[in-house]
Amino acid sequence: MRSSVTIRAATRVIVAAIILVALCWSSRALAAEPIRLGFSVALTGGVAAIGKQVLIALQIWKDDVNAKGGLLGRPVELVYYDDQSNPSNVPPLYTKLIEVDKVDLVIGPYATNLVVPAIPVLMANGKATVGILANAANHSFHYKRYFSILNSGPDPEGAFSDGFFQLALAHKADLKTIALLGADAEFSQNALAGARANLKKLPFKTVYDRNYPPQTTDFTPILRAVQAENPDIVYVAAYPPDSVGIVRAANEVGFRPKMLGGSLIGLIIASVEVQLGPLMNGILNTEAFLPIPAYNFPGLKQLIAKYAAIAPQQGLDPLGYAFPPFGYAAAQVLAAGVEGSHSLDQDKIADYIHTHTVPTVVGNIDFGPDGEWTKSRFLVIQFQHLVRNNLDDFRDVSHTAVLWPGAVKTGQMIYPYGAAK
Repeated sequence: MRSSVTIRAATRVIVAAIILVALCWSSRALAAEPIRLGFSVALTGGVAAIGKQVLIALQIWKDDVNAKGGLLGRPVELVYYDDQSNPSNVPPLYTKLIEVDKVDLVIGPYATNLVVPAIPVLMANGKATVGILANAANHSFHYKRYFSILNSGPDPEGAFSDGFFQLALAHKADLKTIALLGADAEFSQNALAGARANLKKLPFKTVYDRNYPPQTTDFTPILRAVQAENPDIVYVAAYPPDSVGIVRAANEVGFRPKMLGGSLIGLIIASVEVQLGPLMNGILNTEAFLPIPAYNFPGLKQLIAKYAAIAPQQGLDPLGYAFPPFGYAAAQVLAAGVEGSHSLDQDKIADYIHTHTVPTVVGNIDFGPDGEWTKSRFLVIQFQHLVRNNLDDFRDVSHTAVLWPGAVKTGQMIYPYGAAK
């Protein structure tokens, strides 16, 4: 009898121990379940060369954050799809990420014309996101869970021409007319809208204001048409492929306005800079980031070093100054919302980001109501004294003189444009 009781008691102890172990393992498994971060990114198509840089930056961030214990004590896993640089692909991809893949967080995409179609899907599902290098993407939606990782500031449209026009005002006695030119696509149209708004406060008369189809490859007739109006200033808002075509066409037709430049995205890509070399001399360009002392924020050098070890293997921009820092910073912003709110709740994440300064590799960021930065950190540079097509000329700012803002100025403007040729 006593033996039977002892056996039953021992059995209960063993069963209890098994249950306890099972619960412990279950708890550990739940704690180790990865946080899944979903996004689309251009790996093929027109902006793939940039999309791939952004992907590398996000992968570096994932490895860095996991090495430190992940988010909320859980590892981070990336789930992503190629949107092929096509805006129409974006909504179904984000729908799939949210409804099929059941990701915990979303980020991106990259580029204005790809971020805009993503926002309605994110709004419908209540997801927070950080759009990567998108210009004024939220200006029509006013979505409270959207944040922009682009240092254009509270006037994202006007910021793309503010510095350019400030430099023009220094020569206003000599400058009377202006031509505006840009692609019939989201980024260019936003930048041109900002330029037109800025021009209402400036003493320059617009003599040409036209768009061209995004698929345009021959820019010679377009530049001849601009040249025929004889403008003193030419402001261009262009994507990477058309940046190359416009610079080449301007040189081919011998176009020499007194000021030429604007927001030519292609001219911040190292491979394009090397390709064009001396053809860029004299051009002014609005840029978001350069390796200048004022922009040497914590963690930046380590990111660039890790990127530089990977990019050449994929045939990408070996320098990585223009795009990877913003891809990495986008993830840092989202991670700050998660860790700061101790939650994956999208409202809590957004509320935290809206109410706190977020440290990143592109500096400390405060966000305004539409998710734009509260202060612009754009730069205007001028390509100068290029005599060859060599990558080494773009490793520092010796040939890309920062002219504006004055606080970070590294050189003097060569004026007029023809004097730099």
